[in-house]
Amino acid sequence: MVSKSTILHLRIPFSFFLLPVFLFAISVEPPTQVLPTVLVFFILHFLLYPASNAYNSYFDKDKGSIGGLKNPPPVSKELYWVALLLDALALALGLLISWQFSVMLLVYGLVSKAYSHPSVRLKKYAVGSWFIAGFFQGCFTWLMANVGVHHKGFLVFTEVPLLLPAFLSSLMLWGSYPMTQVYQHEEDARRGDYTLSYVLGVKGTFHFTMIVFTVAAIGFITFYSYYYSAWHSVAYMVFLLPLLAYSFLWYARVVRDTKEANFRNTMRLNMISGLSLNLFFLLMLIFELRG
Repeated sequence: MVSKSTILHLRIPFSFFLLPVFLFAISVEPPTQVLPTVLVFFILHFLLYPASNAYNSYFDKDKGSIGGLKNPPPVSKELYWVALLLDALALALGLLISWQFSVMLLVYGLVSKAYSHPSVRLKKYAVGSWFIAGFFQGCFTWLMANVGVHHKGFLVFTEVPLLLPAFLSSLMLWGSYPMTQVYQHEEDARRGDYTLSYVLGVKGTFHFTMIVFTVAAIGFITFYSYYYSAWHSVAYMVFLLPLLAYSFLWYARVVRDTKEANFRNTMRLNMISGLSLNLFFLLMLIFELRG
């Protein structure tokens, strides 16, 4: 039996916050077959992401709060082997779709391991880890989902109409990623991981996120206006309102007291962001399938 500690460190519910990338991908190019779509969804959110979470947790050995876990339990060697097992299952199931999809799963898995493994530890490089995490969780995953759902090969990397929304996924994550680290400065510094959020400081992280997220929002509005309609852009802005409202209210509290940049408030931001974006992309998918 797998221990409760290992199950908690998989942080499967945290995959909900990465779901917008998958939904965005299938809303832009809707699936024509149910089985491959469900299989790709399962592989990404119940195998690949949890394996990455477990592997990172094993080497980080966090004592303070991490994404999805306020009080992470101690890790054991079991967590390491479970992470590798989930990766292996992801690759095996990926081959049922296509070898190209499985190769992309392998690349993602290797990069996520390099993020935390002590021999490489990309996490200790502020700008590098920020760029790599945003690229692979955004653009690369967007294209990987497209390859899997539509049985495409690597030529997807040459399709400009697909590269644009894929890039927007990364831009969205490049804006939000430092915010996920804003409460972990002491924990990261203890290990020598000087993340971008640590370098920017608490208030600097908020300012950076506001700037990049504004650029991303403009990109999404332009994308939907050009390829779809003004209605799509308006809908996008409406669904973003709860996120914007919470962000500004939280920022005002942080200005008064930086201790407000804590785990609880960060998770609230993640939840509002996840709900808003997932609902929007799901709505776009429904309209595309009906149209």
